[in-house]
Amino acid sequence: MSTTPTGATAQERKLLEAARGGDADAFGRLVDPHRKELRAHCYRMLGSVEDADDALQEALLRAWRGLQKFEGRSSLRSWLYRITTNACLDVISRRPKRVLPMDHGPAAGVGDDLGDPLTESAWVGPYADDQIDDGHAGPDARYERRESVELAFIAALQHLPATQRAALILRDVLGFSAREAAEALETTVASVNGALRRARKAVAEKLPGQSQQATLRALGDDGIREVVERYIDAWERGDVDAILAMLAE
Repeated sequence: MSTTPTGATAQERKLLEAARGGDADAFGRLVDPHRKELRAHCYRMLGSVEDADDALQEALLRAWRGLQKFEGRSSLRSWLYRITTNACLDVISRRPKRVLPMDHGPAAGVGDDLGDPLTESAWVGPYADDQIDDGHAGPDARYERRESVELAFIAALQHLPATQRAALILRDVLGFSAREAAEALETTVASVNGALRRARKAVAEKLPGQSQQATLRALGDDGIREVVERYIDAWERGDVDAILAMLAE
């Protein structure tokens, strides 16, 4: 017998029952508050906005089809993350790893053959800031959320085996407990903890000494504004040397 999740509001319970009865509009209203964060989760797992959109679409289709099996023993959000994580793992098992260009292979020398063209994109792509769900978060929380989709971090994640990647994101980025992560990955708490230790070590070796968000946080709003003004001024003056110096800095 289906139940509703503990802690669900009256509106959520009403939408859930309507969705179970086949109301697609109710299902959409039920999952819409989670859509942005689930999309960001797919991006962290897959390193590509296009792949993230495809995985999210597949995950929501699975959720719609499996809604009758949702027993309410966890929150709807946790249940959606479980389905979405497994949709991403399926994508990872079917396609090549996405990397930065420098990680794809050694640099070619002058006069070297260019080699065979890639039949599909192999690169990690950026994530637009306006797609990050900041809500009413304070400045520190906003920096943390942007850091979680920063290109260097996403590129480092792509070097991890799929299960380690999922464990790190679920535990360190999303703050799920070891038990919740184990349920999402259909494994044991001990396995999740082991995967997390290995993932943390591997990612630490790949990340730069200071993240872009840490640099921005250190500059502060006034410092960032001053850098932007210097860049705009150099651009308007056509001062290529000044622009190059700023980029190098």
